[in-house]
Amino acid sequence: MRTAGSPSGELVVVNETDDGFATFERIARGLGSKGRIAVGDRVWAETTLNLGRILGFERLRTGTTLVNELRRVKSTEELEAMGRAIRTVEQTMAAVAPLVVPGVTMAQLAEAVEHELRAAGSRTPSFTTHIFTGLGADELDSGTETAHEPMPVGTSVMFDFGGVVDGYCSDFGRTIYCGDPPDDYRETYEIMLAAQEAGRAAAAAGTPASAVNAACRAPIENAGLGQYFRHRMGHGIGLDIHERPFISPEDETQLEPGMTFTDEPSIILPGRFSLRIEDIVVCEEGGGRILNDYPAALVANG
Repeated sequence: MRTAGSPSGELVVVNETDDGFATFERIARGLGSKGRIAVGDRVWAETTLNLGRILGFERLRTGTTLVNELRRVKSTEELEAMGRAIRTVEQTMAAVAPLVVPGVTMAQLAEAVEHELRAAGSRTPSFTTHIFTGLGADELDSGTETAHEPMPVGTSVMFDFGGVVDGYCSDFGRTIYCGDPPDDYRETYEIMLAAQEAGRAAAAAGTPASAVNAACRAPIENAGLGQYFRHRMGHGIGLDIHERPFISPEDETQLEPGMTFTDEPSIILPGRFSLRIEDIVVCEEGGGRILNDYPAALVANG
C-alpha cells in the first residue's frame, strides 16, 4: 500500500518458486522507452548483462555521474541525517578510547568499535572498520595477520571507521597514544591539527577541490613532512561513503555550499609513530564548517 510521499511505480514481488528471469524480462521490456538506460556502477554484473541481452548493450550507460551531480549538495534534512550518523561514531569513540592500553589487540578494538556502533544506533559500519598503528608490514593492523598481536606501550593507534543512519554515512578518525607521548609526537600532532584546520578554512564556496587539498597539505609540507602525508585530504560523502568530488590534486571541481566531504590529514612516520584525524566538513560561503563535535586534542592513555 502506497503512502503519501511514496515513489510511483509497480512493486513486483518475486517468490522462490517463480521464474525470476522471466519476471525481470517482462518488467524490462515493459519500460516502453527506446532511449538510453542508466545503470549504477554498483549494480550486479548479472543484472547489467541481462539488461544488455534483453534491451541491447548499446542502450546502456553509466548513471553514476548523473546521480552524483544530484547528491553532491546536501539539503538541511540530509545534513541532519549525516549529523545523526556522526553522533554514532562519536559515542563509539568515547566508549572505546579507554580500551587503548598495553596488551590490547587491534582485533579487540575493531570488535569493540562495531559493537558500540550498533549500540549507538548505526545500522551497519559504513565501511570495513580499520584500527592500525601504521602502514608497514610489521605494524599492527585489524585487517592483517597482526590483528591478534598484543600492543606494547609507547604505540600510537589510529582509528578509521564510520556508521550509517537513515541511509547516510559518517567517516571518522582519531589517534590515541598508549603511554607518555614523546615531544616529537606532540609536535607532529600539532602540525596535523594545523593541516586539518587549513583544509577546513580553505573549503569556501567557489574554491577548487585541488586548492583545498593543497591548503591542507601546506602545514605538513612546510614542516618537511610532506612525503609522510601519503593521500588526498578527503572525499565527498553522503549516501555512499565515497562520493565525488574528491579533495585531491587532480579534482578541479569548484565547491558549492552544502557539499560535504572528509578532512583527514595523516602523518605516517615509519619506525617512529603514525597519526591521523578525520572529520566531516560542509562547504559554506566563508569556508568549511566541521559537523563533528568530538574533541581533536591529543589523547594519551598513560
